[in-house]
Amino acid sequence: MSDVPKTSRAACVVTYKEPLELRDVPIPDDIEPGAILVKTEAASICGSDVHLWQGELGIASRIPLPIILGHEMMGRVVRMGPGVKTDTAGQPLQEGDRLVWTHASCGDCYMCTVTHQATLCPNRRMYMFTNCEKPPYLVGGFSEYCYVFPTSGRIKVPDGVSSELASAASCALRTVVHAFDRLGRIEDYETVVVQGAGPLGLYAAAMAIRAGAHQVVVIGAPANRLSVAETWGASHTINIEDIPNARERRGIVRDLTGRRGADIVIEVSGGASAFPEGIDLVRRGGRYLVVGQVGEHQVSIEPRYIVEKQISVIGVMSGDTNHYYKALQFIKNNRERFSFEDMLSNRYTLDQVNDAMESMRAFREVKAVLTMA
Repeated sequence: MSDVPKTSRAACVVTYKEPLELRDVPIPDDIEPGAILVKTEAASICGSDVHLWQGELGIASRIPLPIILGHEMMGRVVRMGPGVKTDTAGQPLQEGDRLVWTHASCGDCYMCTVTHQATLCPNRRMYMFTNCEKPPYLVGGFSEYCYVFPTSGRIKVPDGVSSELASAASCALRTVVHAFDRLGRIEDYETVVVQGAGPLGLYAAAMAIRAGAHQVVVIGAPANRLSVAETWGASHTINIEDIPNARERRGIVRDLTGRRGADIVIEVSGGASAFPEGIDLVRRGGRYLVVGQVGEHQVSIEPRYIVEKQISVIGVMSGDTNHYYKALQFIKNNRERFSFEDMLSNRYTLDQVNDAMESMRAFREVKAVLTMA
């Protein structure tokens, strides 16, 4: 058994909007059956981390602070509870293996067993949303060690996929993989518009390009994010800082699509105005895939446009174990086509976590990564 200290340094939200506190959090002495203790190698910072830190997510008022922030991370196995022999895909698992893991659905409720939609499990235990003063304590990614719940799916990271990219894939990309599963086939004559140029938007653009879309248009800002989309092969980009008027943006999309509008619009920006704009951008009979709307804001739309245009509106939440697996395979199998490292804009140590969070909040980063050397 690997030598493991008694405590793990972790970056905790104690009060919303205040700097994260570095605390020594207990490491459990006993690992329950089916659980795993990992030593974190990389934890990438998601926009949701920033929103939760600022108290902007709808769930924030119901979370008993303090919490360890972070929900996309990669670690090496240092201890395994009784009964752990393989990852969820059946691959043999041993100490030293690199791992990503899911939130913990219960496996027993209606959503888990009948509909097989584990991301909608009402009993789901979620990393960074769980109090860190109660066992098993290590329930967030911004920590030197993390506890993998017994019912969390766990997938070994394939050779050739860096720890940093595996971490980034364990949230944004697995969610996009889930979204594309729900979206269905993309035809080679279709135009896809992506609302948002953050990691979700960049991965969505990459998957739409890989699927063979005729055109992929990315709408967002700032310019450094759009340049990544262009490098990856986006047909067109629209910078909302240069073209702040939604009507003008719609005109550009209509000009690119024979005045029809986009066949598929993918909302991954989280912006309050994005949803009504997306309804406007999609063509008659088109599909609108909504991923980024997780805040409590309200928007005004006319539902008749959904009816009159016969739009399919598809919502997507998080991802399950199969999406984590597919996300890692997408990275592994498309490394030559997409320079995924371009998205990893900066590295920070755990001691620099507040600098990293401020840079993410100010959109100076595309994807910042904490390294736990």
